[in-house]
Amino acid sequence: MKFPLLALLAAPSLAMAAPVVDSEANPPAFFLAGDSTTAVNGGWGDGFVAILRNGAIGQNKGHSGATTASFVAGGDWETVLDLVKNNKAKYNCFVTIQFGHNDQKATSGVSISQFQTNLQNMAKQVDSAGGTPIILTSLTRRTFTNGTLDDSLANVADAARKAAAAVGATMLDLNAASRKYVQAIGSSNADRYNLAQGDRTHLNADGTVVFGRMVADLIVGWRPALSAYITPDAALSGKIKQGVYA
Repeated sequence: MKFPLLALLAAPSLAMAAPVVDSEANPPAFFLAGDSTTAVNGGWGDGFVAILRNGAIGQNKGHSGATTASFVAGGDWETVLDLVKNNKAKYNCFVTIQFGHNDQKATSGVSISQFQTNLQNMAKQVDSAGGTPIILTSLTRRTFTNGTLDDSLANVADAARKAAAAVGATMLDLNAASRKYVQAIGSSNADRYNLAQGDRTHLNADGTVVFGRMVADLIVGWRPALSAYITPDAALSGKIKQGVYA
C-alpha cells in the first residue's frame, strides 16, 4: 500500500524516518521492554497489546522494578531479543524500550550517562537482531504541587531523547504526551488512574486502557500504516488529544 502524494508532502519527516509498511507484507509484532510503568498490573503495556488486530501480535515483557541494567543482567532483555530473532521471518518486529523510573533512583547504580548509553546499546541490539527499536520517554508520574504537575522525570526523559538521536532510533515522547494530558485533566482526575491510593506512578485498569491508547496513537502518528493493525477508538483518542478525562 502506498501513501497518497499529499500525505507524503504533508509529513516528509515521517516518510524519511522510516519505510512505509506494506499492508501485504508481514504483520507487526510488538515486544515491550520496560519497568513497572510498562509491565502487567501497573503499566500501559497490556492496554496496548489488547488493541492489536489483523494478525498483529504483542507480548508485554515489562518487569516491575527494572532498570536498564537489571533488565539485561536478569535475562529479560535476552528474552526480548530472542522474540525478535524467532519471529522476524513472519512478522515485522518492533521493540518498545521505556525505562527511567528506577534508573534515576540514587540506589540504582545507574548514572544518567550510563542510562543513555544503555538505551543506545539496547536500540542497536534490536536492530542487529532484525527488529525496529522504539525508544519511549518515561510515562509521567501524576504528582502535583500547587496545581502544577511535577517534572520529576525530566532528566531521564531528556537522556532517552538523546539516546535515540545518537543512534538514529525512533523516539516517541510518551513523557511529553502523558504530561500534557495529566496536566490538562488535573490532580483529582489523574488520581482516578492510581493503582492504589496515593500511588501516582502505577496504573489501574482504566489507566492501562487510556495510556495504552496514548502509546498506540503515538505509534500511529509516527507510522500511519500501522493503524491497520490497531483497533481504533476515535472517542478515546479524541479525549486524550483534547485533554479531557476519559
